[in-house]
Amino acid sequence: MSNSSAPKCVGAAAIKNSTVPPVRENGPVQLATENLQRNESEPLLDHKNTKSAKHVEIRLANAEDKRNVQQHATGRKEKSKDRHRERRVDELRQRPGSQHSEAGSTEYSYSETASYTGSSSDEDDVNPRDKQQKNSKDFEDFCVRNIQQAAFGRREMEIAEQEMPGLMALRKRAHGDRPLSGAKIVGCTHITAQTAVLIETLAALGAQVRWSACNIYSTQNEVAAALAEAGYSVFAWKGESEDDFWWCIDQCIHSDSWQPNMILDDGGDATHLLLKRYPSIFSMVKGIVEESVTGVHRLYQLSKSGKLTVPAMNVNDSVTKTKFDNLYSCRESVLDALKRTTDVMFGGRQVVVCGYGEVGKGCCAALKGMGAVVMVTEIDPICALQACMDGFRIVKLSEVVRHVDIVITCTGNKNVVTRELMDRMKNSCIICNMGHSNTEIDVNSLRTADLTWERVRSQVDHIIWPDGKRVILIAEGRLINLSCSSIPSFVVSITAATQALALIELFNAPPGRYKQDVYLLPKKMDEYVASLHLPSFDAHLTELTEEQAKYLGLSKAGPFKPNYYRY
Repeated sequence: MSNSSAPKCVGAAAIKNSTVPPVRENGPVQLATENLQRNESEPLLDHKNTKSAKHVEIRLANAEDKRNVQQHATGRKEKSKDRHRERRVDELRQRPGSQHSEAGSTEYSYSETASYTGSSSDEDDVNPRDKQQKNSKDFEDFCVRNIQQAAFGRREMEIAEQEMPGLMALRKRAHGDRPLSGAKIVGCTHITAQTAVLIETLAALGAQVRWSACNIYSTQNEVAAALAEAGYSVFAWKGESEDDFWWCIDQCIHSDSWQPNMILDDGGDATHLLLKRYPSIFSMVKGIVEESVTGVHRLYQLSKSGKLTVPAMNVNDSVTKTKFDNLYSCRESVLDALKRTTDVMFGGRQVVVCGYGEVGKGCCAALKGMGAVVMVTEIDPICALQACMDGFRIVKLSEVVRHVDIVITCTGNKNVVTRELMDRMKNSCIICNMGHSNTEIDVNSLRTADLTWERVRSQVDHIIWPDGKRVILIAEGRLINLSCSSIPSFVVSITAATQALALIELFNAPPGRYKQDVYLLPKKMDEYVASLHLPSFDAHLTELTEEQAKYLGLSKAGPFKPNYYRY
């Protein structure tokens, strides 16, 4: 799967006096110039096969033209790079929580703009916002890294479709009815091949969509390009800055000929921006569908404070999301992400998993299966008891931090791993986050003068202490599986089908069914989503007899469990 390199955004401020990296001297322009120089050093006239002076003059003129073209191209690219660097440094200086000020600046031993670039070509150094973009049909309402990657993205989407049977079945069954006809959905989620299948499904069901990314590192550039080539308004690329991140969401919301009436969110960022910047548009939205712990928490806060003026559907706590995406997806993807980024051996390693919710359960099961010694931190006695019964020791991170090899956060909280704890960690300890938000690890506390950041590979940093100790930080504390690897398409199909049904339910609900509050998806819809995926396993459900259904007090068609049932 292609992972295009791109400028990486630092979560806190860059340093006032940080040096701007020199233009690379081994780029395509320089190599072409060197080849030209080598050609010019060769004899222009073959004495064994003498050519006319006219041929020599033509060759000299061609060489001079090539030199002029190369110099012009080099100057143009260097100017573009300089503008990009200047804007990136200005953005970093102005961010809240900056570690520097005009009075006393802090200086790292590396250039942040250099460390977080990692580009594979000169083109990647140009911010997509600085480029004029259009697809093969002259469509221009998008902003992606490189529209030329569209063919590769389309192939990845085709692979994902084969692993997303439930979503494809829903697309086929509901296509004729077009239940989302008239819906204008602004989406802010991870932009992956699986999300692209959801986007095209929503369009097939009649919706118009505009999409941005909920994470600056999780976008698959080739998939974003494929969507743009297909005519979808997508604003996202891997390695956005914080300013780019909010700009992309704003482009989705604010369009002269388009006004959203539905929101599909992952983390609450689109909801937040729409509410703060466009309150009049927000009040006209028919419904919000939210799939993350962080976003749901924000919705409940809005509801409690009376600021939630539209109905919202909490997909995160639906059975088909929390019991499948959170558990089974994380069980497989956490190992993949850690292997890709660190090549770590799990057998015998001491690992602390912070939080034993569904995500924590999946991580612990995977690590235990690989032979790791797994410990768990918890605040909830019920979850703690579950961990104990599953064979995991409940500890406080402060008690074991000096000896552990890997720390994984999945709590949904903030400052779970603090600077004081990181100061006590052993050399080469790996720190990563499996929760949605990047607040669980106090990354900003590591951006101080006494610590050195060293980029090891894409999404992997060494944080070096004055005594030479170094810890390994993955994805700057952001979601490791979607930032550094991928997740199983089949599980995403379950979540995506749930999201699609939630959008259909809210958009078509009669007035008064849903008030200005947060709701769970009806149990019947959870069961329907599950049934869409059973044929892939050649599963055959047993049917209740009339007598059995009457005895249980159920309908033969379901729902089969009450709302309070704990799966």
